[in-house]
Amino acid sequence: MTAIATPDAAVAVSPVTGAPATPAGVDPRPHVVIVGGGFGGLSAARALSKAPVRITLVDRTNHHLFQPLLYQVATAVLNPSDISVPIRWVLRHQKNVTVLMGEVDRIDPATRTLALDGGTTTLAWDYLVVATGARHAYFGHPEWEQDAPGLKSLEDAIELRRRFLLAFEAAERSTDDAERDALLTFVIVGAGPTGVELAGIIPSVAKESMRDDFRRVDPARTRVILVEGGPRILATFPEHLAARARTDLEKLGVTVRTGCVVTAVDERGVNIGDERIEARTVFWGAGNQASPLGRQLGVPVDRAGRVPVEADQSVPGWPNVFVVGDLAATRHRDGAPVPAVAPAANQTGRHAARSIVADLEGRERPRFSYVNKGDLAVIGRHRAIAAVGPFKLTGTIAWLVWLFVHVLYLVGFRNRLSVLVQWAFAYLAHQRGVRLITHATGPGRPLPSLVPPRHLADERTAPAAATNAPTPVAR
Repeated sequence: MTAIATPDAAVAVSPVTGAPATPAGVDPRPHVVIVGGGFGGLSAARALSKAPVRITLVDRTNHHLFQPLLYQVATAVLNPSDISVPIRWVLRHQKNVTVLMGEVDRIDPATRTLALDGGTTTLAWDYLVVATGARHAYFGHPEWEQDAPGLKSLEDAIELRRRFLLAFEAAERSTDDAERDALLTFVIVGAGPTGVELAGIIPSVAKESMRDDFRRVDPARTRVILVEGGPRILATFPEHLAARARTDLEKLGVTVRTGCVVTAVDERGVNIGDERIEARTVFWGAGNQASPLGRQLGVPVDRAGRVPVEADQSVPGWPNVFVVGDLAATRHRDGAPVPAVAPAANQTGRHAARSIVADLEGRERPRFSYVNKGDLAVIGRHRAIAAVGPFKLTGTIAWLVWLFVHVLYLVGFRNRLSVLVQWAFAYLAHQRGVRLITHATGPGRPLPSLVPPRHLADERTAPAAATNAPTPVAR
């Protein structure tokens, strides 16, 4: 017999059929398992707070993450703790929820079970909500990830921050002008909201916050290149707003390249067709690839790995399995795709919960209808664009709307206050106070920026310079 972990007791499972038994003493309420503690999963759990169900929420990390501000962690504007909060703390007052930290590696809709951490734990469920999101896509070139990391998790943001800050440290140590130029060149691939916001904030951090920090290198020489394969940036925004965003980026000194496809990436730069760009730091913001768990649900998925869903967010053929957020290929009633954004994840998560409650109450499940609350993108100080219903905003007004909305959607008063304080300090003092390099090396190979510079010892009068020993370099 294999033990199945449930919030209240262990449930026996037949080694032949795998079907869960129902021993005496087990809570008779339907068991809802939610996989993923992001926007969709957390919204589903909260929407079931008063439902007569017991919930187990499983996530591979212990925290909920506010992804729209990850780029500010990556560029040393905010702390990781400013945009994340423990899932257990968020749900501490919701007594029908148990939170488990673990990684789901197998889902079996036929037996209504799933396995965690290589099968060490198995959960039985009456309803399943899968909200495991997506990662970045490299369009058939997974080897590019080690040299062009994307931005989907706190670990990604900390790694990007490390590379971003190490580029300036290495430039300070270099005595070769060409190498310095390459170290101070940042290429961002993909001009969606993440790529545009990264491209807009890097010049501000480099030219304002770092302007007095270095002696051998001028951060004002920082070069940012935004590369987009499509005909324009911010393809989901109205064209005139996207054009305004491009103008704002160019005023900040960003080189915007549209209609350009990256054909190669390595540790020393990128290729765009036959053109070579020497850049020691490349960030990836192009495309999404849905979580591989979607492929275990027994239905065809689209090119991005997303699962098609019915109007009630359930999986075709499996009415007790719901997919929400970025993993779901959700569509409007007219057939148009619902965008993969945080408001859509929140709404699909809540709708899955409503469908479960409708079943319990013997009602027909409602049809999902997406409410577009608007699209926002910030480019820099007093530079933003917003499309909110009939209103199309730019400049300071859009920037203030962006600030208000992002603070409003943060989870927890402490995070809202902390972010407000950090932003106020950055606005008034033109400084960012989180420029910490926490690991000398990180995932993948050490950066070329860690190669010891030549002749540095000759410029110093420290005792170590008088020896013949090489300059020690952290590895």
